[in-house]
Amino acid sequence: VQLQAAGGGLVQPGGSLRLSCAVSGCSFSTCDMGWFRQGPGHERDFVAAFRRSGGGSYYAESVKGRFSISRDNSKNTVYLQMNSLIPEDTAVYYCASKTGGRIITSAVRTPSAYNYWGQGTQVTVSS
Repeated sequence: VQLQAAGGGLVQPGGSLRLSCAVSGCSFSTCDMGWFRQGPGHERDFVAAFRRSGGGSYYAESVKGRFSISRDNSKNTVYLQMNSLIPEDTAVYYCASKTGGRIITSAVRTPSAYNYWGQGTQVTVSS
């Protein structure tokens, strides 16, 4: 499985960005997908995820109502639409996937539950 994240950049507070993660080696019926981020001096934190086969979407409280995870099955790509960005959203954003058995609900927010990671894309929110 290979994951290629893109779309990061510098944006002003209140702005928007859309990250993409191109996935090869699994489909959204066989993989659970997640977005995580790691800011300076922070651990890798959960942002959003969806479980395969209609298992639902999940968001960190800090991004609910501002971020949205989606997927394009025809392109095998996952997106993270980020609106109303604030400086605290500054981080390297990573996409991740879990193959094998479907991820259990209680593990969706846990980085160690995912077994493949992309290379990360930097998002900087600053005026």
